[in-house]
Amino acid sequence: MKTGLFCNYENHHQDTRRTIFEQVALVQQAESLGFEEAWVSEHHFNEFNLSSSMLLLMSHLAGLTSTIKLGTAAVLLAFHNPIRVAEDIATLDNLCNGRLLFGVAKGGPFPQHHKHFATPMGESRARMLEATALIQQLLYETDVSFNGQYYQCDRLTIYPQPLQSQIPVYVATGDDQGIEFAAKNSFGLMGGPPFSLERLKNTVAKYRAFNTSGSEKLVLARFFYVGKTYDEAVSEALPFIRKFSQKMQANSAELMQKSANPNQKPFDRTNICFDEDYLIENSIIGDVRTCRDKIKKFQDELNLGTLALKPASFVLSKNLESLQRYSQEVQKYV
Repeated sequence: MKTGLFCNYENHHQDTRRTIFEQVALVQQAESLGFEEAWVSEHHFNEFNLSSSMLLLMSHLAGLTSTIKLGTAAVLLAFHNPIRVAEDIATLDNLCNGRLLFGVAKGGPFPQHHKHFATPMGESRARMLEATALIQQLLYETDVSFNGQYYQCDRLTIYPQPLQSQIPVYVATGDDQGIEFAAKNSFGLMGGPPFSLERLKNTVAKYRAFNTSGSEKLVLARFFYVGKTYDEAVSEALPFIRKFSQKMQANSAELMQKSANPNQKPFDRTNICFDEDYLIENSIIGDVRTCRDKIKKFQDELNLGTLALKPASFVLSKNLESLQRYSQEVQKYV
């Protein structure tokens, strides 16, 4: 199992430059500790998460690191022109000397995103799948002609070509169509912090029904804080978890209120949940022994490829200390 860092560029202190500096400090610390990967998320119209220009941020990280692989977690392809994405991904792969990992997603159920990017919510998954197929052709073929439902090109060759002969691809999905697409192309899978173990096990099982190999490339993101004691860890992480919980529950309530479907049900706790107690329990938060046990459980149930840790303190020094403790007292035992 590889260890990664999950990067959200959270604006805890309402200071953009500080947010960028602190995220860079965490990535550099992770690299110095031997972490193999750093995954950067994409968010829009959000004063708390400042990673709307994800690929620009990753270009910045590419110049400040040398060994850690850099992953998109994930490019929300329904909101982008796939031809431009292919050009940017190929360029970024050269900038980071072939360290790029390419994660894709359709985007969450946020009406504001779909409205301002002029993408009907019901089309986002189909657009993501079609865009991924086109990007794969553009990255490795010349004179590409493509005639899809949403995207077209005629005898197109992009420059530059990527440095890697094949950039690893990961799909963030729990949908049957997305899982089948990932499996049939031997792409990896991605799971976010609120996704339950049961949901993830179900996703992996469906993947293996189409492809008996490849599911071990699962990237699992989890909120994380390892402290000297269990109580200390929970106390340090709880303000972060609480703020995330409140924000996501408010978003869910707004979505339910605006939904055109009066029969739409709230999130099922066995699938995805934003309750703070649930998030604490399903995160890698606790003392050394607790964190080891939780990681071991995820490994046993999911055969993880990468565990991407999302530090869960508002204080940079505490997160750096937590990463150090993980490296010294947890990583070698899991």
